[in-house]
Order: sequence, then structure tokens, then C-alpha cells
Amino acid sequence: MPKATVGVIGGSGFYQMQGLSDIEEVAVSTPFGDPSDAITLGTLEGVQIAFLPRHGRGHRLLPSELPQRANIYALKQLGVERIIAVCAVGSLQETVKPLDIVIPDQLIDRTKNRPSTFFGDGIVGHIGFGHPFCPQLSRLLTTASRGVGATTHPGGSCIVMEGPAFSTRAESELYRSWGAKVIGMTALPEAKLAREAEICYAMLACATDYDCWHETEEAVSADLILQNLLRNAEVSKQIVAAVVGQLSDVRNCECESALANALITQPEQVPEPVRSRMRPILGRYFEPVHQGS
Repeated sequence: MPKATVGVIGGSGFYQMQGLSDIEEVAVSTPFGDPSDAITLGTLEGVQIAFLPRHGRGHRLLPSELPQRANIYALKQLGVERIIAVCAVGSLQETVKPLDIVIPDQLIDRTKNRPSTFFGDGIVGHIGFGHPFCPQLSRLLTTASRGVGATTHPGGSCIVMEGPAFSTRAESELYRSWGAKVIGMTALPEAKLAREAEICYAMLACATDYDCWHETEEAVSADLILQNLLRNAEVSKQIVAAVVGQLSDVRNCECESALANALITQPEQVPEPVRSRMRPILGRYFEPVHQGS
């Protein structure tokens, strides 16, 4: 199977990655079903890239319908060690204006009924998620965003709501009272699954609107989001290209060993079908058991 070290997940309005050479499209099957779409492999700034349109080409999938376990599993199978997630968000603060870029450092989960873990069916693990984004990758995104001239806001909490309807005014005001900076529909469980897969994950959040709380600005709508996303798409691609060129071959963050102290079930007690399914994620922890079986 072809390999890539960096994954780029494109959000609304970001359906293809320009500037790639040696392009190859691959269909990756997983135990959790098919990913959102075929994955485009290519070279960018000398780095092997795997690009996946989160909602599928043509934007066919609702946030609640995203096969996020399949998406992350497929990228892991391809060898991806870092994911840059491009997401459309609404601003919950006056200081974050539409077309600004936010690099969040926290998440608040308001989703419902989304499969959010690779564990279960005979294997138990509890990852640490106090810091949901890779700080090193987030710093690179912040520097690159400022470098292309985008108004950039590092840090802050992102609310992840279920959708597909946008917030009520009361919900929007509640989230503002919590001090959250932006709101979106797709960063979870994507970020949790990436951590379980020991993949560095950072979010490039493109503000498109003021949700529905602002007294004088236009309320959020799909049309408004798409207009601003098209304006932000080129900037996002420039940021991604700049970050890719700065990545080190060596990871020395906590993401790389997130499972080292997370597993509760003893490897020999994990059913073989589950062990086989989890081998791309847990191979280095299970391999001694596998060799001895």
C-alpha cells in the first residue's frame, strides 16, 4: 500500500489539495467501513501527503454521517503521523471576525450518538485528552497563518455541536458565556480518534460567520458560509503548504505515545478478531503477543 506521513482533512469548501505532484488516488477499505471518499496521495514540499475531503467530493455527507473512524483508520494505514484538519467555524467572540483564522487549543463536546472510539468489543483503553491538539503542530500552523498575512488567533475553545441545524440564540449565548471562541460540527470525534491512533492532530479553523448571537451582523446561513469559505480556501492551502515544509522527521510530542499508558485490557485477553482489527493502531503494543500466538 502507498504511504504518506502527513494527512490533510479538508472541510466545507476545501475539497481538493492543489500543488501536489506525483498524484495517485487510492481507495482504502477499513473494518469500520469506507472513508468519506477516495484519498489523494501526492508530494508537497518534498513530503508525502494524503488528502481526504471530509464530506466527500460534492459535499455529500452530513457532520453526523461522517465515517470518522474509517477516515482516521485509513490515514493510519497509509502511515500518516500528523493530521492538519481544516474546518469551517462560527465565531463566538467579537474579536474573531469572519475570514479570520483560529488555531484552537481546547474542545467542548456537544455531539450526540457519534461513535467516538476504536476501543470496545473486548479491549478497553482510556487515552489522556486534557490537551486535545498537538501543541507543536498548532504552533507551526499559527506561525504559517501569520506568515501568509491572515489575521490569526492562537488558542481558545471550540464547541463541537451535533448539527446539522445551526445553534439557537440561547445556545449561542450560553457558549459565549463559557468563554468559547468558535463553534463547528466536525472536530469531534475526529480529534479523539486521531489521539487513539497516536497521530498528531491540529485544527485550522476558518471563521465564516458570527453564529447567531451578533446584533448587527448577518446570522449564519449555509450560503454565507460557502461565500466566505471560498474566500478562505486559497489562504488555507497556502498555510498547509507552509507548514508541511517545516515539519521535522522526528516527533517528540505526547501524541506519539498516547497509548503507552492507556491500555487496560491485557493483550492476551483481547479476542483475536479484535486484535487483528486493531493491529494498525496497536501493533507495537500487541506484536509480541501476536508473534507468540
